[in-house]
Amino acid sequence: MAAHTNSILIVDDDQEMRDLLKDILEDHGYPVAVVREGREALDHLERDEYLVVLTDLRMKGMDGTELLHELVQRHPACNTIMMTAFGTVESAVDAMKRGAFDYLTKPIKTDELLVTVEKALREASLRRELAHLRKQVNREYAFDQILGKSKPMREVFDLIRRVADSQANILITGESGTGKELVAKAIHFNSSRKEAPFIPVNCAAIPEQLLESELFGYVKGAFTDARSDKRGLFEEAQGGTLFLDEISEMPMLLQAKLLRAVQEREIRRVGATQSIPVNVRIFAATNLTLAEEVTAKRFREDLYYRLNVIEIRLPPLRDRKEDIPLLCNVLLHKMANAMGKLAMGIAESALGLLIDYHWPGNVRELENVIERAVTLAPGDIVTVEALPATIREANGERRLIEEGSERSLPMEEIERVYIKRILEKTQGNKLQAAQILGIDRKTLYRKLGDMKRSAS
Repeated sequence: MAAHTNSILIVDDDQEMRDLLKDILEDHGYPVAVVREGREALDHLERDEYLVVLTDLRMKGMDGTELLHELVQRHPACNTIMMTAFGTVESAVDAMKRGAFDYLTKPIKTDELLVTVEKALREASLRRELAHLRKQVNREYAFDQILGKSKPMREVFDLIRRVADSQANILITGESGTGKELVAKAIHFNSSRKEAPFIPVNCAAIPEQLLESELFGYVKGAFTDARSDKRGLFEEAQGGTLFLDEISEMPMLLQAKLLRAVQEREIRRVGATQSIPVNVRIFAATNLTLAEEVTAKRFREDLYYRLNVIEIRLPPLRDRKEDIPLLCNVLLHKMANAMGKLAMGIAESALGLLIDYHWPGNVRELENVIERAVTLAPGDIVTVEALPATIREANGERRLIEEGSERSLPMEEIERVYIKRILEKTQGNKLQAAQILGIDRKTLYRKLGDMKRSAS
């Protein structure tokens, strides 16, 4: 017998019960196989795949408890439903603690049977899909925790693999939320330095007066609170990688000291007279265009060329929308697991909105949206209602443009509808509406006057 997507294996030494259960389930469209005892069930499971095993608790030979133990060990993707007489409910509850999905008490009610089996099938199906997805991701689409199957991301993966064992410094660029630190970690942990430390530093989060001592350390007496010598992050990262995030925020004076460290491969603690040799690979990241910062005299040109030996540009999520279903599936599993929920799915209409959205916050924003949706979803499917209003409304604006082009409406008509919608959104606040529309208040008042006159 070939495996079926929704196949159920019934295990019971009572032929009348086997036949009754088989008839009920087959009448409702489920593919069913029946066996008489536990060892026969295990033989079936070695040959074919089943999503659900419906087994009696008390049977001759291998009983339901023994069978459950074997199923949990050898076929963990299969959901087991125990059947028991009223007097042995405690045993069934104990079986659930050992890994059973649920239990049914005899005499079995048809409605209860169908509801329990459907829940077990749905949960097992989702779990199997996620397991398949994870295998596919690990094989084709992922590099450590970075996910993507689009052409831009495949190019990023290829570049990561090629530069991992290089000793060259790397500049990672991309908008906020694209995963620059994940890429830095992926390179480090796939390089010959993976056993040494990976030290991340957010240059924008540390006050200017503290950043130098954090990076280079200090000696006792260098300043008022320097009561003992302190190693800096360069020394902490010895033999490994120092990741300088938001490098564009580093003060110019400190850029000169960083340049020396990169060029000479040595650092000097604050207040010290002797230099310390360091063996550190530098990864820098920014969401700005550093070449433009150099032109504007906000970033040192010599440091820029030292850091930008190899550049890895991460594409924004809006430029790789084919990755969104993959990201959603993985994030749904991650969030549901963290919240102790069953495996989650997503409605096609909700997924369509996520694909259409422009994602200014990139993957980080998507992760927040999925976390919110899993939290708010009443069941195991994320629907449109669980998505933020910003995403639902963005789709409405897109439809406005599509409808306008389909009906060949003049620009003035589309503008009129759009202005009206923005005013509704701001609850009549004209200053706020003008800011959203990108015009001044006088222009908005003039347009509203024109709209009023054309309507009269």
